[in-house]
Amino acid sequence: MSRSASITLAWADGDYHFRLAWGEIMQVQEATDAGPFVVLGRLQDGTWRVEDISSVIRLGLIGGGLEPPKALKLTRTYVESRPPVENLLIAIAILQAGLMGAPDEEEVKKNESQMMATDSTISPTENFASDPFTERAQ
Repeated sequence: MSRSASITLAWADGDYHFRLAWGEIMQVQEATDAGPFVVLGRLQDGTWRVEDISSVIRLGLIGGGLEPPKALKLTRTYVESRPPVENLLIAIAILQAGLMGAPDEEEVKKNESQMMATDSTISPTENFASDPFTERAQ
């Protein structure tokens, strides 16, 4: 399985391609005055700074192929003019993909189909009436 540092997410007004390659990760470091795993840790543990969120998203858009002026406009419109927490999970997903890679689309589909196959092994004749929550509801 190969892994890419890019990820496509439904964000703002559409689906956007984000990528933090080496150069963008270096720019995140400069913008936040912290290493990328420090920034990721801050995003995950709640000690983030607003520039952690906005820098990751803006530079992810640029790395994903968007022109810098358009990335800046989108960041100002959908990040900097909104409550920071609205974009926290997006920033985490972008930075994780940049640092650890994101699974290729084929691998994601394969995993989804394996999960569906596992879920279908549940017997349709299972007796859910023995569930204590079901018994209380009846």
